Amino acid sequence: MSKELEKLINYCFKDTAILKEALTHKSYSGEHKAVHHNERLEFLGDSILGAIVANYIYCRCPWSEEGVLSKIKSNLVSRHNLYLWAKKLDLGRFMRLGHGELATGGRQRDSILSNAMEAVIGAVYLDGGYPAAEKVVLPWVRTQELKQDSGDYKSRLQEFIQKRTRSVPDYEVLQTVGPEHDKIFTVAVSLDGKRLGVGKGRNKKLAEQDAARDAYRHLKK
Repeated sequence: MSKELEKLINYCFKDTAILKEALTHKSYSGEHKAVHHNERLEFLGDSILGAIVANYIYCRCPWSEEGVLSKIKSNLVSRHNLYLWAKKLDLGRFMRLGHGELATGGRQRDSILSNAMEAVIGAVYLDGGYPAAEKVVLPWVRTQELKQDSGDYKSRLQEFIQKRTRSVPDYEVLQTVGPEHDKIFTVAVSLDGKRLGVGKGRNKKLAEQDAARDAYRHLKK
């Protein structure tokens, strides 16, 4: 199956063990103690992807200010966008998942697929260097619209608040429920001790965005 994925991303690995690690979720690693999962490669791939995308939009948007470039980059490398890319590649089909994840639809879960996409980029970088990673990333980036991230409610909320006060919103995790492989976070956002909104998500970042959206919509009424 690795050959099929290599064809899809247009890169042939010299060391296929790196690709196998990139496609291994921690739930599988937990059931097979000697097997490494993909979170370290995810960390690396996130940085490599960011650098490639930043350079691309810097060259494509020569007259845009830093703030605009940051929002375009944020949109391109968002979890949702990476999830869509992974879905297009049918990446879930190649994943090694634990029994619990397999039973609960892990091959289609957005967080697993977006993280695995970053891990694959990290694996390509380790195996072939920066040019190889560019070869994988740039064809995808060129198909994307260069637009600012309209779903970044944390930035919207902060800009809205800072026009009216010098205070900044504070985010607090209220609750975490569910098994390790499928947790749901509940986060509250407050300003000077006053709660503005509450949100939920499959990770802390998504829950914070949901809380910021709740607060922003109430403040804009």
